Amino acid sequence: MPRKFLVVVDDSPEFEGALRYAARRARSTGGRVVMLQVIPPAASDAHWAGVRDEIERQTRAEAEASLNRWAGEAAERSGATPMLLIERGEAQACIRKVVGEDPEIKILVLAAGEGSRGPGPLVSAIVKQGAAFTGRKLPVTIVPGELTEKDIEDLA
Repeated sequence: MPRKFLVVVDDSPEFEGALRYAARRARSTGGRVVMLQVIPPAASDAHWAGVRDEIERQTRAEAEASLNRWAGEAAERSGATPMLLIERGEAQACIRKVVGEDPEIKILVLAAGEGSRGPGPLVSAIVKQGAAFTGRKLPVTIVPGELTEKDIEDLA
C-alpha cells in the first residue's frame, strides 16, 4: 500500500509550503497526499437551530471549495489525485480520528509559522504532547514557513 502524507489545510500563509512538500515527497516515494480540512464545531443552542444549520452548510461548502482549489496543485505536484477529508471539531481531535482510522497515513506534514506569530497551535501541541498528539506513533514533518520553492524541491 502506498504511504500517505496527511496535510492539514488552513488559510495560513505557510500552508502552501507544507502542501508542496507533502506532494513532492508523495511523488518521490510513490505515496499519496491526504488533505484534511477541519471546520469548527457546531454551536449547540437549539433555539437557533435553523441559523446553525445554515451556517454549518455554508462552512462545509467553503471547506469543500478550499479543498478542491488546492487539490489540483496537490495532484499536479504528486502525480496522483489526493484524498480529500472534512472533519468537524477541534483540529487535534480531528487529526487523531483520521490517523486512527487510516493506518496507511505514515507521516503528518505541518507548516510552522514565521516570525513573531510563533510556530502555530498544532506545532506547539506536538512539541508538548509528542506521540499523544496523534494517538499513535507517527512521524511528523514540520515545514518551515520561509522555505522557497527551490528549498522544497531540494529537500523533498
